[in-house]
Amino acid sequence: MTDSLIEDIEALVRDEPAGSKMELRLWLRLLSCSNLISGEIRRRLRTEFDVTLPRFDVMAQLHREPNGLRLGDLSRRMMVTNGNITGLIDRLVEEGLVLREADPNDRRATTVRLTRAGSTMFRMMASAHESWIHELLAGLSAKRVAELLADLEGLKASVSSVVLPPDEK
Repeated sequence: MTDSLIEDIEALVRDEPAGSKMELRLWLRLLSCSNLISGEIRRRLRTEFDVTLPRFDVMAQLHREPNGLRLGDLSRRMMVTNGNITGLIDRLVEEGLVLREADPNDRRATTVRLTRAGSTMFRMMASAHESWIHELLAGLSAKRVAELLADLEGLKASVSSVVLPPDEK
């Protein structure tokens, strides 16, 4: 959903009587906050590092696994198709940020990992990313952040209790 569509829908439920459609209002507000933060992070990654958020996310996954990941495992972690991952990896390999290797245990599989240059670049981006998040959430006290984390943990548990695991869908 685009930000303008979310704002339009939020405007519609704003006219509802107080206390009605609270779950819908909550979902729209969460979506709006997520889109605002994500959009700003995307903009800053593009402006300061000439990197897209999906590329940053791939590098973050690979940073967590210094020995590399199989492409299939990487696509599962990122919840995207192998085709999407392959295109991202191709560009990162061309730029010398990722190394692609045949898996020694399975010749059909490919393992990818960050190069030294990729690790260095990711650490710089991750440091900037952390400071941007801090800046964007600076208007909240530490107490309020802790309360929101607890509230969202409860929300996640509520949603998880209803959502079927992927293998049962």
